[in-house]
Amino acid sequence: MSRKDKKKRPADTQHQVGALPVRERDGRLEVCLITTRETSRWSIPKGWPMKGRNDWEAARIEAEQEAGLVGTVGKKPCGSFIYWKRRAEHFDLVEVCVYPLRVNATLPTWKEIGQRQVRWVLPADAALVVEEPGLSSLLQSMKP
Repeated sequence: MSRKDKKKRPADTQHQVGALPVRERDGRLEVCLITTRETSRWSIPKGWPMKGRNDWEAARIEAEQEAGLVGTVGKKPCGSFIYWKRRAEHFDLVEVCVYPLRVNATLPTWKEIGQRQVRWVLPADAALVVEEPGLSSLLQSMKP
């Protein structure tokens, strides 16, 4: 994230990175959604920035660890969204910078296998099931 982008966020907003995994199946674009571990909400692979890694690289790693997805990640974000992250005794405001991931393989096993559901769906259907309005808007803006 650039210095300019950091200045736009309120000081109490935390930063995460996310991957928007896409593939083409039968001539149609699909996106991969996963469930969150704590609340089982549908979302995209996301997580905290990683020391020594670019944000786009961290997003790629999150997709591999959380859903077993391997592919080519874009180095420029395709959008962002804000959500409230549930903590034990409070909520944190988090802005997720989203990077596109063109998926070309799924690993037979991965770090968080069995901890999340993984589903490939059309972007319009994905937009209906995610709870974060900004993520829903990002999914709705995808061209079929």
